[in-house]
Amino acid sequence: MSEVIIYGIPNCDTIKKTINWFDEHHVAYSFHNYKKTGIEKSTLKKWCKLVGWEMLLNKKGTTWKKIQPNFVDVEINESIAIDIMLENNSAIKRPVIEFKNKILVGFDEAALLKNFK
Repeated sequence: MSEVIIYGIPNCDTIKKTINWFDEHHVAYSFHNYKKTGIEKSTLKKWCKLVGWEMLLNKKGTTWKKIQPNFVDVEINESIAIDIMLENNSAIKRPVIEFKNKILVGFDEAALLKNFK
């Protein structure tokens, strides 16, 4: 199997749940920590092409709640969403699991089983 990369923040409960799932199912992966490594604009652009920026930008989290007042009168598009995620990587929905030129966004056990068993 090609390399699997789990993107996220280590103290996130959903990331912990995802990592536990991969460990329990003996699926090899590497972990990309946004807080230590950041994220490349080219990676976000690629992900947006695969699933759309609307799926990647987490508008339910505390980071969005803090920065949302800055965007009340702004019509968000892909370019603006990418800039937001570059400056506030906690606003990227977690996890993003990259494998075989595909990504899964969020923890979805059925999708994990379908792709990794």
